[in-house]
Amino acid sequence: MLRPFENEPYSDFTDSHLRAEFEAALGKVEDRLGEHALLVIGPDRIGTKGSFESIDPAEPARVVGVASLAEAEHVDRALEAAWKAFPGWSGRTAEERAGLVHRIGDLMAERKYELAAWQVFEAGKNWTEAEADVAEAIDFCRYYAHQALAMAEPVPVHQRPGEVNRSWLQPLGAGVVIPPWNFPLAILVGMTIGPVAAGNTVVLKPASNTPIVGWGFMKILEEAGMPPGVVNFLPGPGATVGDALVDHPRTRFVNFTGSKEVGLRIAERAGIVHPGQVWLKRAYMEMGGKDAMIVDETADLEAAADDVIRSAYGFQGQKCSACSRLIAFDEIHDRLVDLVVERAAALSIGPPRENHPVGPVISATQRGNILAEIEAGKSQATLVLGGRPIDRDGGYYLEPTIFVDVDPDDRLAQHEIFGPVLSVLRVRDLDEALAVANGTEYGLTGGFYSTDEARIERVEREFYVGNLYINRKITGALVGVQPFGGFNMSGSNAKAGGPDYLRLFMEMKSVARRLDGRGSEGTATSG
Repeated sequence: MLRPFENEPYSDFTDSHLRAEFEAALGKVEDRLGEHALLVIGPDRIGTKGSFESIDPAEPARVVGVASLAEAEHVDRALEAAWKAFPGWSGRTAEERAGLVHRIGDLMAERKYELAAWQVFEAGKNWTEAEADVAEAIDFCRYYAHQALAMAEPVPVHQRPGEVNRSWLQPLGAGVVIPPWNFPLAILVGMTIGPVAAGNTVVLKPASNTPIVGWGFMKILEEAGMPPGVVNFLPGPGATVGDALVDHPRTRFVNFTGSKEVGLRIAERAGIVHPGQVWLKRAYMEMGGKDAMIVDETADLEAAADDVIRSAYGFQGQKCSACSRLIAFDEIHDRLVDLVVERAAALSIGPPRENHPVGPVISATQRGNILAEIEAGKSQATLVLGGRPIDRDGGYYLEPTIFVDVDPDDRLAQHEIFGPVLSVLRVRDLDEALAVANGTEYGLTGGFYSTDEARIERVEREFYVGNLYINRKITGALVGVQPFGGFNMSGSNAKAGGPDYLRLFMEMKSVARRLDGRGSEGTATSG
């Protein structure tokens, strides 16, 4: 019997005892930097001739780990291992699978700080962001364990005289999981464990920026007793390993989270039926956002400014849910901008190891891309804060950046920059605010700060996003509480952490049995 689901709590790092525990975890992980992540195919751990380094974005001279480099030849072997494991894993009872998946969450909870510490070094997350990532991974395991039991229940159908009719859900087979680097444990675990809890097997290709966190997850799977081949691990570049996995005729489904550009490319490739392929691949693309917070003249501006800062600059804005547009009513625009600028300017910037609110972005390439967007933005709008790189230990730091006088059609208001850049747009009223908010190709998260109940009800109806937040920050969806996924070019709206997620990786079978054993008597049917 599983314990009732509860979200994993967060730590208060103002507590000296908890700070000491986290410092100890950081020291333990620092002593282990340089680990070598191997390929995992069935029961085998495989080192390859090729490898690549994962570095600390706060101190790029420091190597966090080295990952073996999968090649196209390993794709066949990994999918073969996944299909070989599928009958045994799918044949287990839902209770057995759920128990093992829940245990994985429990093991992660036992070493939460250690897993978070790896993210401090590899992803550039501060303590709070890193722990929240691990807590979400734990939640996915425990929540999906419960959902696996629910999905094992018979599907209700009507009966007719002389027959017994039954329907049930069953897993699809062997699929591919391609997670992003920005939530290197939480999203990786959720995208993997959901299909696995439902009875599928997978080949997991971790993000190239964060393979060592993924390697830690594989070691926990082994400790928990996950049978070989249920989760296979192939670090490698998307252009070779990723494409080969997506294209392969034995891939039953593709589960992707990342940028719109890559997601659209994968969706197109997944739609092609290759020789030997006997199904239409299911493909779920969770992509980006250009998320907005609307603030009207009735709002508590101090609270709104606090939550804009949390939403825009948490993890350096490297979240698909991050607030990158602030839509302010004309009456309070100037005052709100002053408050937001004041708070952003006060944020300390430095190594995640020291738990600064703002750390580095993930890579030199990412920082270069963000700086290019900032430079281009100077010709469109008014830069009122930041916009410059910071030189510290060679890390990929950027100042929190704010533009005002942004036009809704400017690139600053339309393009997902994926960094610590906030664009402020002035509007006259709610009609214009909603038009601006809905005026991008995305529809992931949004927020509204107001005390006007009629306006709130209208925004709930008309703000076209998958996750809407009223009078709070627009990041930090909790598993089982706020199922997460967006509309339009934000993706498939798969609603990770929701009650229907496992259903995406299952198919329904219906069986009708005539009770007297005689054949039917010519009854007309539609199928």
